[in-house]
Amino acid sequence: MIRKIIAFLVLTVLIIACSKNALTGKKQLTLLPETELQSMASTQYMQFLSSNKVVSTSNNRDAEMVKRVGDRIVKSVENFYADKGMADKLAGFKWETNLVDDKTVNAWCMPGGKIVVYTGILPITQNEAALAAVMGHEVSHALLQHGNQRMSQGLLQQLGGVALSVAVANKPQETQNLFLGAYGAGSQLGILLPFSRKHELEADRYGLIFTAMAGYNPQEAIGLWERMEKASNGQKPPEFLSTHPSEGHRIEQLKKYMPEALQYYKPLGK
Repeated sequence: MIRKIIAFLVLTVLIIACSKNALTGKKQLTLLPETELQSMASTQYMQFLSSNKVVSTSNNRDAEMVKRVGDRIVKSVENFYADKGMADKLAGFKWETNLVDDKTVNAWCMPGGKIVVYTGILPITQNEAALAAVMGHEVSHALLQHGNQRMSQGLLQQLGGVALSVAVANKPQETQNLFLGAYGAGSQLGILLPFSRKHELEADRYGLIFTAMAGYNPQEAIGLWERMEKASNGQKPPEFLSTHPSEGHRIEQLKKYMPEALQYYKPLGK
């Protein structure tokens, strides 16, 4: 009887915690208010930047490029949401993009639009359009609230499903690590919570759209992922791939999404 009661309570919590995502229109498990996560992201982002080497845009072309691409991706997101009558869904987003000097092949976006690109991924992106595909993909994870879902699962599994405020107060280090791992920023700590294949493909689809709307050829994403696969050389995959499906299925899906993305594509300067 006790087990049945517990199961019923858990099921009730899960049903209540289901929310509808603005982009997909589908229900998803999000135990955590985005406002709380955005506040936490702002703090964690500042701590991350203060403990890592941020490349200044004032005298570095790569940093200028990352900032430029980030601004264009953000503009495309804002235009997309405005066109769909969903501009209010971006309330609380205070976009920021930084390039960090680190050989790790990685990039991520926290709630509220806190973006980091590592210098280690630039030799693989090789051009602005491919970089836009990476950043569009990571921004899409944030917009689709995939990190919220990962952290919700983590709170259920690791911290017993307690509220975020309680988790922060009682287990601040565990909560911080869980947060960083959920958003891909925990690679240096050896903590990463994998996205599901469904999440990855969702982020691929919308990432292509935002890339195209930003004026970059979304077809560059194909070459990007081919180079990303080769970067592993049969060894341990780069951090950016460690939680991503590496099968050729991904490229097949990208090709299926491409016609939709190309409808939004208008080359820069035209």
